[in-house]
Amino acid sequence: MVTRRSSGEHPGPATVALSVGIVQAMIDHARAEYPNEACGLIIGSEPAAAGGEALRFEPTRNKAASPFTYEIDPEDLYRISVAADDADEVIWGIVHSHTHTPAMPSRTDLGQAFYPDALYLLVSLGADEARSLKDSPSVRAWRIVEGESHEVALEVGR
Repeated sequence: MVTRRSSGEHPGPATVALSVGIVQAMIDHARAEYPNEACGLIIGSEPAAAGGEALRFEPTRNKAASPFTYEIDPEDLYRISVAADDADEVIWGIVHSHTHTPAMPSRTDLGQAFYPDALYLLVSLGADEARSLKDSPSVRAWRIVEGESHEVALEVGR
């Protein structure tokens, strides 16, 4: 896995807060969809890049139904986007799991990052996690802008 990192300035935010409930919902969805990659959206008050607050996790179907890639089902994306827009909310984060690799954007992830103001959150279900399902998987956040990834520190609480 090759992750292109910028040698330039971090586009921000450097740190974001997520509730324990949102993180647990992401992990539960990733486990439920295993052996395929799981995907979903975090809805927020404003884009993460603008300092918005994460409000809730919305699980979606993976149209690709694959352990190696994800595609948020277009019907799910439309339904959730319209509901968020109607509530004056936005897509704050895009979530997917990696079934066998670390929670870092892959080359494919970098090429499919079409929402530069959102965060990309990855849940890793590596081999040990997939077997035990009791240990906490790795969850990391990234801002992907113009094909370059920038890690964003997660503060989990509340």
